[in-house]
Amino acid sequence: MTATNGKLIKGATGDWEVVIGMEVHAQVTSNAKLFSGASTEFGGEPNSHVSLVDAAMPGMLPVINEQCVKQAIRTGLGLNAQINLRSVFDRKNYFYPDLPQGYQISQYKSPIVGEGEVMVELEGGKTATIGIERLHLEQDAGKSLHDQSPTMSFVDLNRSGVALMEIVSKPDIRDAEQAKAYVTKLRSILRYLGTCDGDMEKGSLRADVNVSVRKPGGPLGTRCEIKNMNSITFIGQAIEYEARRQIEIIEEGGAIDQETRLFDPNKGETRSMRSKEEAHDYRYFPDPDLLPLEFTDAYVAELKADLPELPDQKTARFIAEFSLSPYDASVLVAERESADFFETVLTKLANQPRDGKVAANWVINELFGRLNKEGLAIGASPVSATQLGGIVDLIGEGTISGKIAKDLFEIVWQEGGDPRGIVEARGMKQVTDLSAIEKVVDEIIAANPDKVAQAKAKPQALGWFVGQVMKSSGGKANPQAVNDLLKSKLGI
Repeated sequence: MTATNGKLIKGATGDWEVVIGMEVHAQVTSNAKLFSGASTEFGGEPNSHVSLVDAAMPGMLPVINEQCVKQAIRTGLGLNAQINLRSVFDRKNYFYPDLPQGYQISQYKSPIVGEGEVMVELEGGKTATIGIERLHLEQDAGKSLHDQSPTMSFVDLNRSGVALMEIVSKPDIRDAEQAKAYVTKLRSILRYLGTCDGDMEKGSLRADVNVSVRKPGGPLGTRCEIKNMNSITFIGQAIEYEARRQIEIIEEGGAIDQETRLFDPNKGETRSMRSKEEAHDYRYFPDPDLLPLEFTDAYVAELKADLPELPDQKTARFIAEFSLSPYDASVLVAERESADFFETVLTKLANQPRDGKVAANWVINELFGRLNKEGLAIGASPVSATQLGGIVDLIGEGTISGKIAKDLFEIVWQEGGDPRGIVEARGMKQVTDLSAIEKVVDEIIAANPDKVAQAKAKPQALGWFVGQVMKSSGGKANPQAVNDLLKSKLGI
């Protein structure tokens, strides 16, 4: 696997290439923690979701949660990764003030998932394949609260012991846009699989970003790690700032210190947090309280057979079945809720393949456009997928025109109701009877001899007549019938 070329950064001494690797921490979707039965529900009073195991009471032993293991395997399969049939939990010795046992149970040399890949879509129809180095399970730490008292810090252990998947990429990412596209795609895959809800605001998905710079094609530079990024926008800003900071130091004759840094979104800059530890500093060793995890090929195959259709597969199907552009298909598929909405719209169409593209246009342009304008999520749309499907079906069968459909959409958005029933009750049907249209056509032709001459000389001018007839009929005339009638009357 080779990285796709990214945007080079111009410095005083020439061009520089950015090399980025990411460690994404995704909270596993599970009702219980990794080694205890305590709740993983977000929120709650401090220390209300804590078992004796999470609190590291003497004599308490961890017991693996099989649901978390299944979710990790399913994620690995979704990333086209190698599933290791034997994996080991290790103790990572590192001072966590909010992890009572004093060490973190993680995985080091023998993770549950090995190498995989993620294909990301970039501007201009380009794609890049980002390699996955590994995915391992580990427990989250609690949260220290420093603003509750002027003299003491408090600890909330509700998150302590919650299962995390750490997904480590290879250093295949070459600029901020690729990094943002990678996190976006990875989040989408996790949400399709149902293995992580991807809610970055609640901390369910966060990333550590490793950034280094080098002359194009040169040896790798010293990297700095930007910790705990929980916004895709901020990830892009942090990479841009950090790359330029490193370039400036090197060009002035300095050297980059390997360290951990934090991003300040208010100032738009990174700042030093601590020197970066190496793996040997954590003194990993196999956890003596946990047996190795061992699976059979049949166990993995059973989980694989139950996977849902994933974004890349769904995109390819939408393109093939409905002749959608890659861009339109990717917009519909980006979020599982959007794809499900579109597929529900399709179920209401009498002619799916033919009208699928029309349905996609209505979902992307009319619905998404209105939702964005109103600041609404698709789950809060006043127009349901069933109702939108009904509108598109009325267009497809010729009952209403595109203009009437927009009026109908507005009525359904504001008032609700069955689209077909509204059309019947309010007399919104498209007029296809040529005799009813002919009178309007004759009147407009008689009143505009100069336009008639123009249309005969230049047939493209026929559009003016079509517009006038549509206006006169309140948008109810069938545009194709009007067009054909005008050509006949004008001898074009």
